Amino acid sequence: MATQVDKVLSWLAQNEGAGVDRLLEWLRIASISTDAKYAGDCKRAAEWAAGHMRQSGLEVEVLPTGPAEKPGHPVVLGHAPGSAAYRGPHVLFYGHYDVQPVDPVELWDSPPFEPVIREAAAGGVPGRRVVGRGAVDDKGQVMTFLEALRGYKEVTGAVAGGVKMTVLLEGEEESGSVHLDDFIRANKGRLQACDVCLISDTGMLGRGKPAITYGVRGLAYTQITLHGPDQDLHSGLWGGRVYNPILALTHILAQMHDGENRVTIPGFYDGVPGVDARERRAWEGLNMSAAESLAGIGLPAGADWGEKGYSAVEREWARPTAEINGIWGGYTGAGAKTVIPSHASAKVSFRLVGDQQPGRVAGLFFEWLKARTPAGFRWELTDLHGGYPATLPIDSVHMEAAGRALKRASGVDAAMIKSGGSIPVAGTLKRELGMSTIFMGFGLDDDRVHSPNEKFEIECFRLGCRSHALFIDELLALQQVP
Repeated sequence: MATQVDKVLSWLAQNEGAGVDRLLEWLRIASISTDAKYAGDCKRAAEWAAGHMRQSGLEVEVLPTGPAEKPGHPVVLGHAPGSAAYRGPHVLFYGHYDVQPVDPVELWDSPPFEPVIREAAAGGVPGRRVVGRGAVDDKGQVMTFLEALRGYKEVTGAVAGGVKMTVLLEGEEESGSVHLDDFIRANKGRLQACDVCLISDTGMLGRGKPAITYGVRGLAYTQITLHGPDQDLHSGLWGGRVYNPILALTHILAQMHDGENRVTIPGFYDGVPGVDARERRAWEGLNMSAAESLAGIGLPAGADWGEKGYSAVEREWARPTAEINGIWGGYTGAGAKTVIPSHASAKVSFRLVGDQQPGRVAGLFFEWLKARTPAGFRWELTDLHGGYPATLPIDSVHMEAAGRALKRASGVDAAMIKSGGSIPVAGTLKRELGMSTIFMGFGLDDDRVHSPNEKFEIECFRLGCRSHALFIDELLALQQVP
């Protein structure tokens, strides 16, 4: 006789096309959080998610963030009270509905907010995929969870299958979650009742290789401007007489790494642990190929670069970094304009591990810059946002339940991995509520996250829906956990 979860899985299979259509509808909303002109679209994306959740029986609110005079993007907060008989953990599901900007738009094969279903390119790994901004980060992954909730409501009539659950979808993850900490503190009374957080915003080890991520890096993100002369100058009259701010800025930033590709900022490595020997052995057993990863982005094996003494996976999962994310200044239009610009700017970010703190790292960087200020020049330094790193216990009852769900969904044991990316909410939940997080994601390395032609493969969408449905089934089997 078919069990309750068997019926839910059958419903998900039969209604997969409708679920993908719902995802396409959500992806058409241009919810770019970092650009104020898309504020209306962000609100529409939040309302769309709220409507989907209400259809699955959740009690839902769309709540404002930020001060009234300068509001942020809203948070969608949903609640499933659980059945009277339920004694398992209260789960908080976190995701985000905002997306990255689409530039350079000319590199997209189709308009980024007109999502399409496309077959793999000739010679590529076969399989249909959704292509559009937000396909995998994070609307597509959130939809796998929302569709599992819908399946339980349609099949059983019970909200979330009877599991006690809170859903928090924010609209500012791609712009630093600037109002999320305040929102969590303001709603601490409601959120602290949750036992564990589940997030689907990470990746798998590869196709057919599910994974649970137990650690993410933190982030410190800054913008810097070096001001020189009080006006743009004629390069024929002033070239060779004054230090060009672009040249000065690049000279300074080029000093940020030494000959072994270590960051040179004093104090930067304070709080950074060594690579744990057990983790190193476990990661070696994953047989991840740096050469294959580089080939996937069009580079040869010799292009492997980074801190000396560490493998590629160790540099990604366990070591901090300093990166220049953008740099500009002077004339960049068509044709020629021979100027020495009055100023030059850059966006510089740091991925953090261990006990590194984003505010402290940004401050160390700013002091390092000031010590290198050219004569007569001045800095404009902005700490845009940051988030703390998080490493989580791998032997909790909740993590084990997620592992069982993934194995039931895929037939394969889930690998335990870390991520080089940053999800600031994990650190916030740990600091504010003492809550651990499970990262159960379904992305692939070649999904082009944050790039043109972002995709989410239908096979991964299917696995996500099944895994979330089975995770709910695993929760129903658990006793209350302290």
